[in-house]
Amino acid sequence: MTILSQLNSPAMYLICGGVIAVVALICVVFMIRAYRAGLAIGMDATKMRRVIISSTTFTILPAVGILLGVIALSGALGTPLPWLRLSVIGALHYETQVAQGAAESVGLSGLNATEMTATAFSTITLVMSACIMGGILMSIFFTKRYTKRLGSSDSKSGGVAGGFGDKAMTAMFIGLVSAYVGNYVGQLVSGEGLFTFAGSWTPIAVMAVAAIAMAVFLYLAEKKQAAWVENFSIAGSMLCGMIAAVLIG
Repeated sequence: MTILSQLNSPAMYLICGGVIAVVALICVVFMIRAYRAGLAIGMDATKMRRVIISSTTFTILPAVGILLGVIALSGALGTPLPWLRLSVIGALHYETQVAQGAAESVGLSGLNATEMTATAFSTITLVMSACIMGGILMSIFFTKRYTKRLGSSDSKSGGVAGGFGDKAMTAMFIGLVSAYVGNYVGQLVSGEGLFTFAGSWTPIAVMAVAAIAMAVFLYLAEKKQAAWVENFSIAGSMLCGMIAAVLIG
């Protein structure tokens, strides 16, 4: 039995599917309780149903990006684990980057099913699971204190705390993107001569296509007042990048 068949075994589906089912049940319970609480405080039932329907509608396309992430990771990690990670607590940008980094740290050339071993899979899973716990622990111990500071900062200085959080998140993503771009450029120009290109142009081209697609989505959302487009920007950019990879590669 190959490692990939083991990762897609019924036992893995049962374990991961059981966790997802519990989380889905909790979501349904909270939704019902929230609806009943809304009725109890006098909210219009028709408006609440309209909100539920609109929220469901605007969730479908952004979820395509999550599905693409599951598909991308399932080739090397099997379907159950990516399904669990991206359904419960994981984020698309986090899971793919951490899995790639963990795979390279154990000696793999990347997320490759032909090189995957039980040890590598265990390490990747451990890194993905342990690193994401930082957000959970931070929320448990610091959310209440941070919320109080955020409220006081908003009232005194127009939202300094929120502004810092936005800037810190932007800086983090710029750093991550720069690291990946630098890696691709380094591989491309790793030849001996100045204009001797040893790598492939495909990652750079795909990155450029995805960036242009994201810029178009942001332009429509910010300049054309089409705010709803922003909900689909990540999924749309990923689709454009994947199409470019297929066409160019």
